[in-house]
Amino acid sequence: MWGGRKNVFMQFHFQPRIFSCLKDYTKEKFYADAMAGIIVGIVALPLAIAFGIASGVGPTEGLVTAIIAGFLISLLGGTKVQIGGPTGAFIVIIYGIIEQHGLSGLMIATVMAGILLVLMGVFRLGNIIKFVPYPVIVGFTGGIALTIFSTQMNDLFGLGIEKVPSDFIGKWVCYVQNFTHINWISLAMGIVSILIIVFTPKVSKKIPGSLVAIIVMTLVGWLLKTYAGVTSLTTIGDLYELPTGIPAPHVPALELAEGETIFTLVKTLFPAALTIALLGAIESLLSAMVADGVIGDHHDSNTELIGQGVANIFTPFFGGIPATGAIARTMTNINNGGKTPVAGLVHAFTLLLILLVLGRLVGYIPMSCLAGVLIVVSYNMSGWRSFVGLAKNPKSDFAVLMTTFLLTVIFDLTVAIEIGLLLAIVLFLKRTNEATVIRAFHDEIDPSSDTDFDTHEERLHIPEKVEVYEIDGPYFFGIANKFDEIMMHTGRHSKVRIIRMRKVSFIDSTGIHNLELLCHQSRREGIQVVLSGVNERVHETLAKAGIIEMLGEANVCRHINLALVRAEQLVNE
Repeated sequence: MWGGRKNVFMQFHFQPRIFSCLKDYTKEKFYADAMAGIIVGIVALPLAIAFGIASGVGPTEGLVTAIIAGFLISLLGGTKVQIGGPTGAFIVIIYGIIEQHGLSGLMIATVMAGILLVLMGVFRLGNIIKFVPYPVIVGFTGGIALTIFSTQMNDLFGLGIEKVPSDFIGKWVCYVQNFTHINWISLAMGIVSILIIVFTPKVSKKIPGSLVAIIVMTLVGWLLKTYAGVTSLTTIGDLYELPTGIPAPHVPALELAEGETIFTLVKTLFPAALTIALLGAIESLLSAMVADGVIGDHHDSNTELIGQGVANIFTPFFGGIPATGAIARTMTNINNGGKTPVAGLVHAFTLLLILLVLGRLVGYIPMSCLAGVLIVVSYNMSGWRSFVGLAKNPKSDFAVLMTTFLLTVIFDLTVAIEIGLLLAIVLFLKRTNEATVIRAFHDEIDPSSDTDFDTHEERLHIPEKVEVYEIDGPYFFGIANKFDEIMMHTGRHSKVRIIRMRKVSFIDSTGIHNLELLCHQSRREGIQVVLSGVNERVHETLAKAGIIEMLGEANVCRHINLALVRAEQLVNE
């Protein structure tokens, strides 16, 4: 037992990619990284502000997250070009935590999520992305996109609603009730912002459309307020305290309900923390996989998870929110020549410089412009083409997709991921059960159509009072009862039952228990069980369970020919 544990930790390694990249670092690489980092920093600016505000915190928190978490993810991560920071995927879950538990609850949940991410990396769960079904990922990503879109209607239309309901249906009911209060200037600025973002890449792919929209609309908003006497246009400075620098590390006062303790709060927040950790792992590793495909590299997924975890443990103490690898910013880094994690560090320093020097200018950005930025982000997240593609796939996959999507929108992300994964597991078991075929033979076996060997043989005759049952597929709890039912319906009296297991790749505890009961029942009926074609792995499992000893080695045969000979001997005896 102890040796096994020792091996787990001996295999663990934490090797941030930056150290190997710096071994042969050159001036040319630094120039490329510096230029890419500056551009990514500029691209990240409007997104960090927008994600911070949409999450229910503020522009300072969004920028602080992009700076501190972005720096730590690049410094400690396992990829060359990953750029980390706040992303749209977290908006829904963060907003819900703040609504129920305040900023102290968000801090606890984020730190717990960071610890979970570190543990995932320590215990080598970096391949976790492979176990999350694609329909589940598309479903909750699309649900998050629609939810983000719905949160921006108040600012886009300038409705001026002070308290928007947190649930999806309640939001839209509230919007409809206040639709007569549209601020046409806000709506026009929001629509123009969207058009600028959409059409800027057609002019230049180097300049981020969101940055152009914010600069232009901020200038227009300032002119309208200063020279046209427009007072109805809401800006960031009207709603939030303007950022002036990195806040000092602090722990917010715990907001405990009556009768609630820290332990019960941690217990309550654990599902949300697990959701944040899973989202962070999925999004960062997806981003790393996409980046690998573009630059022809191979990331260290376990080191990446540890780096993500450390970033999420430390950032909340500065007022930050959950962070992960961001696909759009990572691709911007690659497209602008980023070579090593140094580009990510430069991106963080660029944002820090902007925060220190231009922080107060953030207050002039119109809220409707930020709404336009987030609406474009939600459209890009929606993956509607994937919805269309999956609609043509098996109905069960589409059912998982739509269930996850609707649960994300109507309820919350934690419930959606839990039920989506549960549905995917049930469907997997159902398909595995359907894929495992059990056949019964009574008179003869035609090996030419399905044989143990490469050469064709004559038909194999089954002796009288001998039955052959073949299990084609894994022998697990899903098909154990199925095997019993087939045997009960044969209606034949035999002296020997051959169970052909050449295609049984594994057997679980339920399968072993089922086989053991079959052997005992057969013995009581005076029937001998013979196993045929048991592979080495299954044989070892059956030996440990005592099945081989119960049957006797002579009754466990390498292939069907020997099993038929042994069965005939037993009948004659």
